Amino acid sequence: MTMHRRLLLQTGSLVLLLGRAQLAHGATILAVRVWPANDYTRVTIESDTALVTKYTFVAQPPRLAVDIEGIELNTALRELVGKVLSDDPYITGVRVGQFTATTVRLVLDLRQPVKPQVFNLEPVQSGQAIFQHRLVLDLYPLSVSDPLEALIAEKLRDDNKPPADKDALGEWMNKHSNAPAQTAANTPPAATIPGPLNRHDAAPTPPPNPTPAVAATTPPAAPSVASTAPAPAPTANTTTAKTTTANISKPTPSKQATEAPSFERFAVVALDPGHGGEDPGAIGPAGTREKDVVLQIANRLRERINRTVLKTRRGDLPLRAFMTRDADFFLPLHVRVQKARQVQADLFISLHADAFFTPKASGASVFALSQGAASSAAARWMANKENGADAVGGLNIKVQDQHVQRALLDMSTTAQINDSLKLGNEMLGQIRRVGKLHKPQVEQAGFAVLKAPDIPSLLVETAFISNPQEEALLLSEDYQNKLADALLAGIENYFLRNPPLARNRSL
Repeated sequence: MTMHRRLLLQTGSLVLLLGRAQLAHGATILAVRVWPANDYTRVTIESDTALVTKYTFVAQPPRLAVDIEGIELNTALRELVGKVLSDDPYITGVRVGQFTATTVRLVLDLRQPVKPQVFNLEPVQSGQAIFQHRLVLDLYPLSVSDPLEALIAEKLRDDNKPPADKDALGEWMNKHSNAPAQTAANTPPAATIPGPLNRHDAAPTPPPNPTPAVAATTPPAAPSVASTAPAPAPTANTTTAKTTTANISKPTPSKQATEAPSFERFAVVALDPGHGGEDPGAIGPAGTREKDVVLQIANRLRERINRTVLKTRRGDLPLRAFMTRDADFFLPLHVRVQKARQVQADLFISLHADAFFTPKASGASVFALSQGAASSAAARWMANKENGADAVGGLNIKVQDQHVQRALLDMSTTAQINDSLKLGNEMLGQIRRVGKLHKPQVEQAGFAVLKAPDIPSLLVETAFISNPQEEALLLSEDYQNKLADALLAGIENYFLRNPPLARNRSL
């Protein structure tokens, strides 16, 4: 026993004497993943122990060099070279090599200067998703485009696009034949176009501003062990977006440009497909991932919303959908709320697929925010599970303004909750026509994603993905269409009974 205690003491003393690089030596890279998106691109390197890194951002030509200490190059890390897609918005290529005997250098060649974030995540488990230590490289654009401007530009494009329906086409042609010809060249500037109407004047909250790394004066040497092909030409989508912005912001001189332009009012419904990227959400018995099916349902609902014009007692009310995420990438909970406020959304609907420990649980549920206790133990459990998404998806808490976050997520109003309950009851009335309900009333709990103080907000659990029968339903195109129809009907009924106040907004 004495010898055993002495050995433990000696071992503990040795650990205290070792530095971070020595402790990380021998770490094994388990997996690498790349999540490209217009908002930002994330690169994740998963390992069995925490990695020690130093990184340098070089502006010309733009690249990010990351030295990973205490490891040797292995097959998993080499695979990162082939995981970068040709249409990645930020990365053009990857080079990786053994820089020194104990250091691997990773170089990301970039399309443009970025604001990089490099941070480590502790191991975490959520349902069937198990992650070990992760090194995360987030590449954010230097300037963030205005989502409200993009939404208005999209609405203008769609308004000027001939409809496919023959009856609607005749009406469209009559309308446009009587109106003065307007081209992209004389479109009023986005900065003066009234935006969607909201019942509040709260200024939109800006997105988080990642802390940029300091550029080195001497570019780091790039390894030549492996490399990707030269950067491809920009994709068609990127070109279209740039052209639209230019047309709106740089009109030719005309009478319209000097007068206050008129613009049709529309209501904005923010659709928030849950999870995404590193966070798969719940996983069904057949391997279906929650993040995938809710994005599919959100896209179907988006198409329907964008085609809808309501006849309210205050006149025509076109609807417009805004997606917090339109691809497979991770968004922190507070950023989802911020994005909805940036476009002055009239409604916020977060879409999810429920899961439980047993496969017997079934049915859809609708949740609103609660200022106090949860309405049931199940609602409280569900809120705790959904609020843990940031830990799974990976949030760099070092660069987040904790005071702003806390203020945003603590703000709630009785009016917002009352409106949310009205919307929730309309949703439940429609969902029960196409499927089973788990609870016949709107549940309430402290969901972080529902805490926009000025936007009626709901979280809809579309079905139990942990139930084999409902997992199959969620994958069914027929069920997804019926569910999208039901959600739209709930939105329409809410707006018909609670039309938003007339208010002009400018960017």
